[in-house]
Amino acid sequence: MTHREPPRSNPLPSAGEGRGFWRGIGCAFLAFAVAFTPLRSLAEAQNAPPGAARKAAERPAESRDGRKLPADSVTEHTLTLPGGRTIAFTATAGSLGLVDESGKLQSEIAFIAYVKKGSPEEIAARPVSFAINGGPGAASAYLNIGAIGPWRLPSDGASISPSQKIQLKPNAETWLDFTDLVFIDPVGTGYSRAADGDGKSYWNVESDSSVLASAIARYLRQNDRMSSPKFYVGESYGGFRGPLIASKLQEDVGVGLSGLVLLSPVLDFAWLQSARTTPWGFVTRLPSLAAAALERSGTRPTRSLMADAERYASGDYIADLLKGPSDAAAVGRLSQKVSALTGLDPETVRRQAGRPTSNSYQREIGRDQGRVSSAYDTSVTGWDPDPTAPTSHFEDPVLTALQAPLTSAMVDLYANTLNWRVTNMRYELLNGAVNRGWSWGSGRGAPEAMGALKGILSLDGSLRVLIAHGFTDLVTPYFASKILIDQMPSYGTGDRLKLAVYPGGHMFYSRADSRAAFHADAADLYARALKDRSDGTAATPGSRGERPQERPTP
Repeated sequence: MTHREPPRSNPLPSAGEGRGFWRGIGCAFLAFAVAFTPLRSLAEAQNAPPGAARKAAERPAESRDGRKLPADSVTEHTLTLPGGRTIAFTATAGSLGLVDESGKLQSEIAFIAYVKKGSPEEIAARPVSFAINGGPGAASAYLNIGAIGPWRLPSDGASISPSQKIQLKPNAETWLDFTDLVFIDPVGTGYSRAADGDGKSYWNVESDSSVLASAIARYLRQNDRMSSPKFYVGESYGGFRGPLIASKLQEDVGVGLSGLVLLSPVLDFAWLQSARTTPWGFVTRLPSLAAAALERSGTRPTRSLMADAERYASGDYIADLLKGPSDAAAVGRLSQKVSALTGLDPETVRRQAGRPTSNSYQREIGRDQGRVSSAYDTSVTGWDPDPTAPTSHFEDPVLTALQAPLTSAMVDLYANTLNWRVTNMRYELLNGAVNRGWSWGSGRGAPEAMGALKGILSLDGSLRVLIAHGFTDLVTPYFASKILIDQMPSYGTGDRLKLAVYPGGHMFYSRADSRAAFHADAADLYARALKDRSDGTAATPGSRGERPQERPTP
């Protein structure tokens, strides 16, 4: 999922809150300073995490002043995938100690690293990717055991049970076949913690990106990976973080990324929390509502099938919205077309003047069956807890339903497979305190990452970016990114910035076909970036400059 806003809290600043972007605080300049000890004898685990894996031997003691998290644990594993393919890799579960200039511990940043086995020279030449989820307040479990890690927790289907079996299975679409993976949890998520127990100084746009950039740089230095090709993977608010972190790595730390993969990202918060009196929110979500109607009819959405809805949303739809709800003719046209595209009852659409909201859609589309749909994937539904009430307050059938199985699976993975047992604190999959306490700044503008994205693409002619979305996501609709990408210059070759849209929602990777297509698109981006690096090529003013083409989805 991604982007993952904790339940019952607003991930965006309210109209009355300050939402300026560049508000920095002192912890932006903290440094990471705990070295890893050498690898000793290791256990080997086969395939899916076993219930009683052989454990890695304890490593020599290191300075643990003020540390509450246990010493890092290193284990070896061999993953067997369909077709007899195997991947041997080393897993490290541990933390990075964050200290100030006097050496006082400020925080511990938990991480899990998967590194494919090889000689030091082979490892140094291999790409390394840093994966971070969103919220703010979400741990990296979604990307780890949902999308790209060596094991995954199945979560597909028309509904999700919080009490489902939590056994992890080998992930045939793991990215370990083309990159090493490091999953990082920001302070307040997973097992990451502030030393004084109060992480509020980390919970703002500026210091968050600064600290995470420093953590990435510290991992690279500690593990002799400075010469490796480096990539970033971020989901939802983690996608928003991506361009900001890349910019800080370039300018403040002295580390250049070869590519970014942004899943279901927020590129500009102003586009996601527009007031009901402005048309943008309705425009950006309409194609996703149309895609949901296609799925309900048994048709798999594709970009070609969505072309009519996209043209209407950016043309006649917005023109009639601008006429206002007092224009009866405009409302009549809106009601007829929106009803046809979305499958909503025409009278319901007329009462809303052609402006269906995500909340109304979630309940109205399944009202006859007493079902409500998820904002994260409209194809996933649950029972309406109070179907006869005029309004109903319900937990999201994806976000909330996944919280228990994902949390249990991660705690089990840490303790029984990676041999890293944390007994003095809880694992925070979705921390509502982080989300509610997030500071968006004191200025008048909504936070946005488009400026940073333009900056890193224009500065580095070899950098490549893949933006990936699911068709039926109402939280970060794909059409918002499509419109924003269309406002970008080509910066030379047209395929350096690409949009891919797959069947599914915010966590489209829960579907096997979409996960496989996403794996292929990401592998292609890595291969092209590595070729650019090998050839020493970069986009130039004379390069081909056509607009990027979206990859056809199966």
